[in-house]
Amino acid sequence: MHLPDFKEARTRDIRPYKRVEFKEDDAVKNKYQGKTFYLKTYGCQMNEHDSENIEALLTFLGFSKVNSYMDADLVLLNTCSIRENAHNKAFGMLGRLKHLKQEKKDLIVGMCGCMAQESSVVDSILKDYKWVNFVFGTHNMYQLPTIIDKAIEENKQQIEVFSREGDLIEGLPVLRVNDYKAYVNIIYGCNKFCTYCIVPYTRGRERSRLKEDVLEEVQKLVNDGYKEVTLLGQNVNAYGKDLYDDYTMANLLEDVAKMGIPRIRFTTSHPWDFTDEMIDVIAQYPNIMPSVHLPVQSGSSRILKLMGRRYTKESYLELFHKIKDKIPGVAISTDIIVGFPGETEEDFLETLDLVRECQYDNAFTFIFSKREGTPACRLADPVPLKEKEERLQRLNEVVNHYFLENNKKLVGKQLEVLVEGISDKKNMYYGYSATNKLINFSSQRDLTPGDLVVVTIEDAKTWSLDGAAVE
Repeated sequence: MHLPDFKEARTRDIRPYKRVEFKEDDAVKNKYQGKTFYLKTYGCQMNEHDSENIEALLTFLGFSKVNSYMDADLVLLNTCSIRENAHNKAFGMLGRLKHLKQEKKDLIVGMCGCMAQESSVVDSILKDYKWVNFVFGTHNMYQLPTIIDKAIEENKQQIEVFSREGDLIEGLPVLRVNDYKAYVNIIYGCNKFCTYCIVPYTRGRERSRLKEDVLEEVQKLVNDGYKEVTLLGQNVNAYGKDLYDDYTMANLLEDVAKMGIPRIRFTTSHPWDFTDEMIDVIAQYPNIMPSVHLPVQSGSSRILKLMGRRYTKESYLELFHKIKDKIPGVAISTDIIVGFPGETEEDFLETLDLVRECQYDNAFTFIFSKREGTPACRLADPVPLKEKEERLQRLNEVVNHYFLENNKKLVGKQLEVLVEGISDKKNMYYGYSATNKLINFSSQRDLTPGDLVVVTIEDAKTWSLDGAAVE
């Protein structure tokens, strides 16, 4: 049994790691043929991609996927700890599974992902959820076949959570959600230690994959006919800093662009590592989508310092306008936290001012959520929740105004759209533009997911666009 330890997880020394090729254990291959699994995923794109690996590992064991947890022999929750809401949803799901397990005595239940890295969560599992069969963390997903097999064979709760990152495992099997869009991990973990963020504790330090491994994975996707790849990391802009003296995220973006895949995206960026070279490469290659997620978190330099963000309002705005000026037609989205401990009305008004200047195409807005073990959790927080909720509402009114105004500017224009499927609207398809705008559109011809079509925009809404395919 291995239990998580935040004291060890917050240690900032950089441990050496090596590249290890994953090897399947033939002793458990298809051992659970005929059994079914249900996998529930919470959180970010990294979790979504982790679930693609998890599904492949479960399939190797012989499990087959079902769409309802009520029909499953094994239920696994891939969890997120970034905010309290996702935290509560996962425990709510465990409550439902407890009742189901009383009916289905042989039901196997497991938890993995970022919540599993939290000591308080695992303590709660050990105390109040003894019926949960197994828990593993973000650093040892590759051990899933062994952990499940041991939990079933021994009929004893298995807690296997490493507090620190270990070797970088290559060659994990993957069952991708579709055959036209794919995630590719390029870097794991984060070294920034923003005072409110739990990610460095749950995902570990920054560890870049070898460029050869990344490019080989992208080349296979190109060969398989994929139309879009998203390069993933908690801080993609830091790619290569731990491996190379002269190879950066800008170099990787350029090498991927030269491989000819029609669409390239990347997420998430930290402003601190967004270089001029990156901007120039994005501007140079038309298959690197002009869509940048640039989290600001606050428009107050005082609050940014308390957050440990390593930039000021002024330096952020300088970077923002540089991206806007150099990348034609770029759309920029962001993250904003309201109600950070100590945020005054004046601080909040600075955030509104910044939003009015930036006029974002999209924004993910949140009320500050305390995460146990982070420095911000210990800060005095005198602002009442009601006032934080009012600030969030005021912020959303401003950001939504610019979402709609930016979308209105696209009416009458023709945009290339990657088709994703049939919209909820009758006889309408849906997909995303180069700038990541959701577009619902009609077409006189039959289309399939993965098609690239040109759409004339006819109407603009706050969150989407309507149009018709150019026939």
